[in-house]
Parts: sequence; structure tokens; C-alpha cells
Amino acid sequence: MERAEKREFVTELNEVFKASGSVVVAHYAGVTVAQMNDFRSKMRAAGGTVKVAKNRLAKIALQGTEAEGITDLFKGQTLIAFSNDPIVAPKVVMDFAKTNDKIVVLGGAMGTTTLSADAVKSLATLPSLDELRAKLLGMIQTPATRIAGVVAAPAAQLARVFAAYAKKDEAA
Repeated sequence: MERAEKREFVTELNEVFKASGSVVVAHYAGVTVAQMNDFRSKMRAAGGTVKVAKNRLAKIALQGTEAEGITDLFKGQTLIAFSNDPIVAPKVVMDFAKTNDKIVVLGGAMGTTTLSADAVKSLATLPSLDELRAKLLGMIQTPATRIAGVVAAPAAQLARVFAAYAKKDEAA
């Protein structure tokens, strides 16, 4: 890489660190090219991105961002996974790490909060933003359907009573 390319890469990575909802740092030593391509495609499908960066450049890119606390994680062969949704990157990384023991999560960042490897794992178990929205919408709609059922019930009961009287009169 030439100096201009490095500067451009650092600037781009700096913007990523500033704009991302979450960043996960992991070791990837021993991962094959096919496995890495599979990992990248899974991350892209979920709405995130995986980048392999030189540690020195990543440390420079972290300067002046909220995620500056993860600078010490960049040792050895590291990759950076990030997404705008704070849950997506940890979830995809942890799912991939379950099937591939060569991916070792070191930690990450979510805004100003520095995450340990255990915190990334627990963050991965949370439902995504879309899942939370669906649950909330379901909770909001449930009482409305119950209210409609309760309001309609007396009318239905009256109709049954009138029908019973009508049958009684016909039989008589």
C-alpha cells in the first residue's frame, strides 16, 4: 500500500468507527479463504461488514472516535466486523465462531462502551432491532384485539338470547 492509499483507508476506517452501532474485533488465524468469503457473505446479508486491516492502521483510525478504548485489542491477525444495528455484527460473528473455532472474539465497542469477549457474546443473544420492533408491535396490538373481543361479546350474547327466544316461540 502506498501512503495515499493508507491515508484513504485510515480515513474510511475512522468514519466506520464513528458511524457504526457496534464493532467486533476477532482473531482469524487459520481461516481459509473460502471460509472468510462465506463469513463475509453472511455478514453482508445481515447488514454488516467484515474488514481485515493492519493493526497499526486500525489503531490510527481509532484515534478521536468513541471506540478508542479497543486500541489494545489489535494484536496478531485481527479482523473488524461492524454494523449500524448494534446487534447484527456480534450475532453474526458469534454464529460463525460456533461453527469455526479459528475465529476467536477478542472484544469490541458499542458507542463509548468497550466490550469484553463475554459482553460481545451476551450482546449476540439479544434479539435484533427488527425482532424487538415486531415484539413491541405485537404487544401493542394484542390489547386492542382483546378490547374488540370484549366489546363485541355482549352483542353476541344478546343475539344468542334473542335467537333462543325465537326458537322457543316457534316451538310453542
